[in-house]
Amino acid sequence: MYIRVSYDTKPDHLLHLMVKDWQLELPTLLISVHGGLQNFDLQPKLKQVFGKGLIKAAVTTGAWIFTGGVNTGVIRHVGDALKDHSSKSRGKVCAIGIAPWGILENKDDLIGKDVSKPYQTMANPLSKLAVLNNSHSHFILTDNGTCGKYGSEVKLRRLLEKHISLQKINTRKADTRAWLHGRTEYFWLCVPGLGQGVPLVCMIVEGGPNVISIALESLRDDPPVPVVVCDGSGRASDIISFAHKFSEDGG
Repeated sequence: MYIRVSYDTKPDHLLHLMVKDWQLELPTLLISVHGGLQNFDLQPKLKQVFGKGLIKAAVTTGAWIFTGGVNTGVIRHVGDALKDHSSKSRGKVCAIGIAPWGILENKDDLIGKDVSKPYQTMANPLSKLAVLNNSHSHFILTDNGTCGKYGSEVKLRRLLEKHISLQKINTRKADTRAWLHGRTEYFWLCVPGLGQGVPLVCMIVEGGPNVISIALESLRDDPPVPVVVCDGSGRASDIISFAHKFSEDGG
C-alpha cells in the first residue's frame, strides 16, 4: 500500500490513516533504520547478523521498521532481509518506506485515487532517480514540489516517529533480546508496561555525515532515543563505533 502526501502533513493524520485505513496494529516497538543511500557491500557474516537480528527484533516485538523506502544503500540490505524472511513464511513484518516523491523513477505510474497500480521496480542504470524497494509492505511518499532531490521526507519522518513514540500501548512488561550489533554483543530492549509510550530505536548502518547528525539528534532528544550502531559496516558507523570505544568516561 502507498500514499502520496504533502511534506507538511500532520503526523496525527498519517497515523490515523495507518491504523484505520491500512488497518495496522499500533507497534510495541519502532525501529528506524538510517544509513548510506549509495550502494555499498556488507561482509557476508555481518549482513547475515544484521538481517536476522533486525527481523527477529521486529517479529518478536510486533515492531514497525521505518526506512527510506528506495532500493539503494542500506534500504536494499533491509529489503534483502525482508525478502529472505518472507520466502520462509515466518510471520509478516511491517516495513514502511518513507521516500521523497520527487526522486522516484516511474512515479507517474503511481498517480491515482483508490486504485491498484503496477509499478516497475527495475532501475534504469542511466537515471539519477530511484525505484521503490518491493520488499516493503507500505510506503509514504512525501511531495514538496521538487524533482530529483531528497529532503522532503526528513522532517515528516522525524515528526511521525516522535508522534508514534508518544502513543500509549497496552502490553505486559517483557524483555526482548535481539542480536543487532555487528560484532558479538547483545543489546536488550525493554518493552514498557501498561500505558507507556512506544519505544523508538535508531539503527545506523554505514552512512555519511548526515547519519552522524541523525545519531546525535536521537541521543539529544527528550527522552533520548537509543542508537544501535552496526560496527564494521563502514563510514559513519565505524567512526561512531571508534569514537565510542576510545572515548573517556564522561565523553
